[in-house]
Amino acid sequence: MFLTKDEEEALEGKYGDAIAIAYKILVAIGESTEADRLIPIEWSHVAGVNYNTIGDAGLKFLEDLSKKDAKVKVKTTLNPMGYDPNKPRNLKSEFIEKQQRIINAYRKMGIENSFTCIPYEVYQLPKKGTNVSFAESNAAIYSNSILELKTNKESALSALASAITGKSIYSGLRLEENRVPKININVKHQIKSELDFALLGYFAGKINEMSINFSFESGIDLNDFNIKPLCAALGTSGSTGMFTINKKDNYVENFDFTQEDAKRMKDEITNADKGDLIVFGSPQLGIKELEILNSLINKGNRKFKKRCIIFCAREVYNKAKKKGYIDNLERANAEIYCDSCSCLTPLVNRNEIDSVITNSVKAAYYLRNWNKVNVSLKSMKEIVNEECI
Repeated sequence: MFLTKDEEEALEGKYGDAIAIAYKILVAIGESTEADRLIPIEWSHVAGVNYNTIGDAGLKFLEDLSKKDAKVKVKTTLNPMGYDPNKPRNLKSEFIEKQQRIINAYRKMGIENSFTCIPYEVYQLPKKGTNVSFAESNAAIYSNSILELKTNKESALSALASAITGKSIYSGLRLEENRVPKININVKHQIKSELDFALLGYFAGKINEMSINFSFESGIDLNDFNIKPLCAALGTSGSTGMFTINKKDNYVENFDFTQEDAKRMKDEITNADKGDLIVFGSPQLGIKELEILNSLINKGNRKFKKRCIIFCAREVYNKAKKKGYIDNLERANAEIYCDSCSCLTPLVNRNEIDSVITNSVKAAYYLRNWNKVNVSLKSMKEIVNEECI
């Protein structure tokens, strides 16, 4: 892989150990993916924030790196952490202490404490075609597919290395030829809800192609309430990092997505009909989702019959508060948490909760496989109709 003189000197340690480590990470990944060079980026979104995700080894790496005076060179934002510091809810002091040490290490590097998996809804977006480096899978897929930015589905390490160097590897979905889908999925199942979109994404992700086209036989409503679950589920089940919609081409292979496929995907993920806890927010809910949930609740001034947790970005929370959504949802017995999300959160404890109801395929996957709780998948409208009085 070609490196400029400046990049070679950085790799050799001329500019400090932290930058050398970051370049070593990028060069190793670049050589393994047969990249021919590095290119500049304008924005990095870093994962590996939740202590439950990275553990003691990840914490030590971040603290050691921050002590080497690592500093980011481009705008860098952070994925959710493990809890809302304003609502610790009896979490173990050890978890809180180590979570805070992770945050302190990132802060020392100059990274913004955004704690969101939907940075595309919180921050001003760069122009189309801009190279970014996003480690959060739903954000990477959304950025490639909807915003026409360019990023691979980065790892926590590669996104952090890109933040420190301002560079990323020129391979994968940064290459125009890889952004052209070779696989087409004919959507024969009638898409009625955000859950249907998510099940489609989970099905498509299993094909493990960089880019996929969806051909819808009937008209669909494309908005964030539907597209975000599609992106999240697509990123959960495989390596796909981009999709197109209704693009006409001569595809190498065609697949059908039928009602039977949707049922099979749902049966694979879920193992319960009911739940003790309702969870919304993976990805975190944006203004659109909070508006829809608020509308569903307000029809008849409903209240949740059982505990309900909603996860959203703090920036979104503040906007929703001004619109009255937060007060309405809290009156409906919902608990709203910021800076965290439902994936790998200690807020859903197997010792307290046997089963969870959610409309998120991504949440269902991680709650079942990591938190070891049973999961029931239903659309938001179904949940409100069945679980509210």
